[in-house]
Amino acid sequence: MNLLPQLVVRLFAITAACLVAAIAWIVFDAHRSVEREAELSAARVGQHLEGLYWQEQLWRGRGRTGLNTPAPEWQSFATLNLIAPGVCVTFALRGESPQTLCSQTAALGPTAPGWFVHAYDALFPGDTSIERPLFARDPAAGTIVNTPDRAAATRQAWRQISLVAAIAAGMAAAIATLAAFMIGRTLRPARAIVDGLRRLQHGDLAWRLPTFRTAEFSSIAGAVNQLASELTRTNDERNALTTRLLEVQEVERRALARDLHDEFGQCLAATAALAASIEAGAPVNRQDIVEEAQAIGRAQSRMMKTLRGALVRLRTQDIEEIGLEASLRQLVTEHNLQTASRSVFQLKVTGEIAALPRPIAIDVYRIAQECLNNAARHGSPRQVALNVAQDAQAVAVTVEDDGGGRAARIGRPGGHGIPGLRERLAALGGTLSIDDAMGGIRVAAVIPLAANDAHAGRAVA
Repeated sequence: MNLLPQLVVRLFAITAACLVAAIAWIVFDAHRSVEREAELSAARVGQHLEGLYWQEQLWRGRGRTGLNTPAPEWQSFATLNLIAPGVCVTFALRGESPQTLCSQTAALGPTAPGWFVHAYDALFPGDTSIERPLFARDPAAGTIVNTPDRAAATRQAWRQISLVAAIAAGMAAAIATLAAFMIGRTLRPARAIVDGLRRLQHGDLAWRLPTFRTAEFSSIAGAVNQLASELTRTNDERNALTTRLLEVQEVERRALARDLHDEFGQCLAATAALAASIEAGAPVNRQDIVEEAQAIGRAQSRMMKTLRGALVRLRTQDIEEIGLEASLRQLVTEHNLQTASRSVFQLKVTGEIAALPRPIAIDVYRIAQECLNNAARHGSPRQVALNVAQDAQAVAVTVEDDGGGRAARIGRPGGHGIPGLRERLAALGGTLSIDDAMGGIRVAAVIPLAANDAHAGRAVA
């Protein structure tokens, strides 16, 4: 999961936990409030009933004292007005049956749901009645019992929870939404950093991250930019080294081709002449000498053919003598003349490739040579098309065959051809793409010309 959804989920979890804690506190406070109201109601009613009791005593003794005192009303509106909503008061005078007065609970709010009532009873079980003497100065006169109504308590708790929970839920949703928006804006540099790393991964080493307002992201951006600078420097050094190695390789190839031509070529020519001389001078009755001389001649012919193929692969001085296009045509002709090959190789040239600098021409020739060798060696194509196109910006070398191969299997570990092409093109600032074609594989190499002007100048120097 991404960082932003994780932070939003955690924020919602913390908000929900705070909301649950607030609801629990509201329920406990409502319960305590009902208990306090019951205690206060007991005190108020006790004082009022004490006055009524002494009024009752005066009323009973009016015959002796001559006082005209009215009889007290125990269950009067004044008594009910002293009882808090949701509280029942039971009082019993000495020698009389108990009397119960309950305040109305409808004013406390709507009836709580059944599940809330069960949860409330589970949290606050037991009876919370308060019993005390009716009169402190005469404990035997009677008792008063104040009992909080459970329905009233649940109504009051549910009313407060409904109100506060609605407000808290709205505030939590607003806070979570605003926090998610602010977190998203704060994490926006992270997406820019990830995009920058992906661009570096794809070879765009010139791209740099901007400076961010957040110090942490600015530190990360600075580290990424420093890494890009180091990669650029390392890449330049590697390309320069690769270019130098390719130049040394060409020099070694030309020297090896010259040595093979001068030494082995002359030896093989002398061997052929000696075999012909032995065959011509053999006695008539020595047919075995004739056959051995002919065997030597056939072996010399095979060795000469092999040497000629090796010289074709090693030599590039023909580019200076006959030009790139003629060298490519000669390369295609050599592939078509191979007796073991059943493929037809074709060449198509577009643009003025003769004007290419010699180092670029050598690279084009080597790339075409490697691609044609791969097409002939690793498949059984009937047709292989070599296209070389040059314009003002770049020169492209494309080889397409119908050998039935798959692009996903090209360049597997263990081979050296494709990795060598990639290194050569990386040193030139070019690109190599390998894709599936109609019945085979299509290899395309692009060499930018503007990026290789300096390279060509160094090679000429």
